[in-house]
Amino acid sequence: MDFLDVFMPVVWFVILALFLLLYVILDGFDLGVGILSLSSPSEQQRSLLMASLGSIWDANETWLVLMGGALFGAFPLAYGTILKALYGPIYLMILGLILRAVAFEFRENAINKRPWNLTFGFGSVLAAASQGVCLGTVLSGLPTDADGHFIGSPWIWLNWSSLVVALTLIQGYVLIGSTYLILKTSGELQRLHVRTARLAATTTLAGALLITVTSPFVSEALRERLFDPAFLPFFVLLPLLGIALIVQLFRSLAMGQEVWPFVYTVLLFILSFAGLGVMVFPAIIPPSVTIFEASSSVTSMVFMLTFIGVLIPIMLFYNIYNYIAFRGKVEVEPHKA
Repeated sequence: MDFLDVFMPVVWFVILALFLLLYVILDGFDLGVGILSLSSPSEQQRSLLMASLGSIWDANETWLVLMGGALFGAFPLAYGTILKALYGPIYLMILGLILRAVAFEFRENAINKRPWNLTFGFGSVLAAASQGVCLGTVLSGLPTDADGHFIGSPWIWLNWSSLVVALTLIQGYVLIGSTYLILKTSGELQRLHVRTARLAATTTLAGALLITVTSPFVSEALRERLFDPAFLPFFVLLPLLGIALIVQLFRSLAMGQEVWPFVYTVLLFILSFAGLGVMVFPAIIPPSVTIFEASSSVTSMVFMLTFIGVLIPIMLFYNIYNYIAFRGKVEVEPHKA
């Protein structure tokens, strides 16, 4: 293959990984706050949680839309195969996101807020669980024919390993949502989410360990990669770094720090995604279809890269400006509680 035939698929694999990582981090704490809203002890505290998202949650979800478009353009075979395999959880994820959006807007002007509170929380759980199921199913591997087209059951995503990944992702979202709320709230509400952060960190760690231990039994490709001598140093270093970050996270929570718990959680997400990327690369449809087999033409990828090269800085600037403009603690007027 020519240089560009190798280089461009790798570039787009990295870009897609970046989009997915940005979505999981940014919309992750958004979904986490939605899940946490189900356990809010009072309507006033729940209003504070909703207010913390009011100016940013729409922008967070744009990374998911961008990732879907980029996957369709750069790896059309992967787009078609993965979508066909995961119609069920993808539809459920979209339903969850729609329920969240409707509930968020209607709740603001509703006299009886309880139905919309439950809808927002349930939509958050549904969206997070669906994303975890999708991730777990893809990691386990999708059966394909010689042309890379999906040939498995439409219910392939209903299995115990995908459920474990889904539950772990929910806990991860609760963790990053809790650390975000430590930043945005104060007083009793902040202390409450210090406790939820500790609990979520423990359950997320347990889930991550369970996924690591069971991965060799779920997929032969994952087993070969995990025990490949060339990757062994990486897979030894990765857990050590993760443990160090978990220790620092608990330490920062014990010290009453506000910024560092969120920073350590984001670093844990980045570390996890680095591990997932190394486990599957160069597959785009694990275990058998690589980025080189599923990519579109070099001309298309170069054209898309020119467009994306302009769009990414604009979106990053908008997101950064949004967070700077709406930084600080959230407050709710008494009559809105």
